[in-house]
Amino acid sequence: MKRASETQDGPVVVSKDGLPQWLDPVVRVVETIEPLQLSRFLPPKSGAGRQSAVLILFGEGEEGPELLLMERASSLRSHAGQPSFPGGALDPEDGDPQTDGPLRAALREAEEETGLDPSGVQLFGVLPKLYIPVSGFVVSPVLGWWREPSPVDVVDPNETARVFTVPVADLTNPDNRATTVHPSGHRGPAFLVESALVWGFTAGIIDRLLHFAGWERPWDRGKQVPLDWRS
Repeated sequence: MKRASETQDGPVVVSKDGLPQWLDPVVRVVETIEPLQLSRFLPPKSGAGRQSAVLILFGEGEEGPELLLMERASSLRSHAGQPSFPGGALDPEDGDPQTDGPLRAALREAEEETGLDPSGVQLFGVLPKLYIPVSGFVVSPVLGWWREPSPVDVVDPNETARVFTVPVADLTNPDNRATTVHPSGHRGPAFLVESALVWGFTAGIIDRLLHFAGWERPWDRGKQVPLDWRS
């Protein structure tokens, strides 16, 4: 297996060829979505912010289409204990942040955090860059198809608490949807799936993908869940 970090000099291929038909609506989202349709938090015009990337990886499991997520370790400084897509800040060796740097970073981070074999992933698009004000990250959401699934698990317990997949059917199930209210007063979509509360940046992207892909089902936006829902 070639590590993603060892392929940094070669081109990173982005291709829509041979994707499963059920991904067609997601491909259309990638081709047509405008930044403000994804989030009101966009990168500062000044160019400030730390360049980073996440891997939004679609696979096919026993219950149909699914997404790969992880739960961040509770000891981390930022977004501790929060479910998220694999990802992180760009390293210099990832390359140009404006071209294929985010592609390499998304694959590298996914490999480092989940043990994923990047050679089994087909990248098929990148969503507009978004901004996470609380941490100052400028995030490129990179989309992939898990063409050849590989085993995944926690690589470093200091970074990751667990790695899991969530069926898209569970994400679209209205019973699993709610609104979170942050102590700051900010409200956002949330998903109660796989014994986890997915909220914040990750839930926002999933919510918009489901909506614009036409997969969203009507749900009760008045149903609120606190961030400390387990206590």
